[in-house]
Amino acid sequence: MTGGRSAFRKAAVLILALSMAGCSGGDGIFGGGGADRDENLEGYTAEQIFERGEYELSRNRADDAAFYFGEIERLYPYSAWAQRALIMQAFSYHQDRDYENSRAAAQRFIDFYPADEDAAYAAYLLALSYYDQIDEVGRDQGLTFQALQALRAVIERYPDSEYATSAILKFDLAFDHLAGKEMEIGRYYLRRGYYAAAINRFRVVVEDFQTTSHTPEALHRLVEAYLSLGLVDEAQTAGAILGYNYRSTQWYEDSYRLLTSQGLELKDRGNNWLSQIYRQSIRGEWL
Repeated sequence: MTGGRSAFRKAAVLILALSMAGCSGGDGIFGGGGADRDENLEGYTAEQIFERGEYELSRNRADDAAFYFGEIERLYPYSAWAQRALIMQAFSYHQDRDYENSRAAAQRFIDFYPADEDAAYAAYLLALSYYDQIDEVGRDQGLTFQALQALRAVIERYPDSEYATSAILKFDLAFDHLAGKEMEIGRYYLRRGYYAAAINRFRVVVEDFQTTSHTPEALHRLVEAYLSLGLVDEAQTAGAILGYNYRSTQWYEDSYRLLTSQGLELKDRGNNWLSQIYRQSIRGEWL
């Protein structure tokens, strides 16, 4: 973000030059204390108000910074400063963990300035407004889905931007998070003997989240659940997939002991959904 980075550099210079005046409670737009929301800013230029916003950011007063950047948009709506202030407002709100307002400001920037070089950063901030709210696995995962959609937009629309790599990493982590949610529910059902319900959850992980770190355990849990139901062919085939793709994992070793203790081999058996995945794995289409 060219404008954002230059703004932060400028803020560092401003704090050195103005800290004495600001901290001493001097008059004017750099007076001490927090933002005066009733202050008449119409007598100040857009640049002066922008500098106050930067100054508040440098003092870790992100909420006050967002106020001043928002005032530029109100008082000088068609200026170049308003454009710069809007992206900084989105950033300030995010720093203050006011994710809803950060998202709104970022979306306005994308809507008003879709061709601007900072549009990629606005889209990334929008995605972060969801991603940074992803809670532990046990909570509702609606925000995770929204984060995935927003991160995908950054990756697809701005593949050459400096934010694409970070978006890809966060996308993978969020994707893994969703798989973790399925695993948690599946384990819950498995512990209580609801084997069919558990299998449905583990199947989702194997079919839809096969690139995540949870796939080996999902296959092992399928071995456990299918054996509990007496569905030997499915259990053996799940073990065969583990042996082909995840032989170095503890989950393979656990499935190997479980199956061989019952005189069973880890091999493809029957014509079920796992057999199709096994054959795809052999052909290199599912790894």
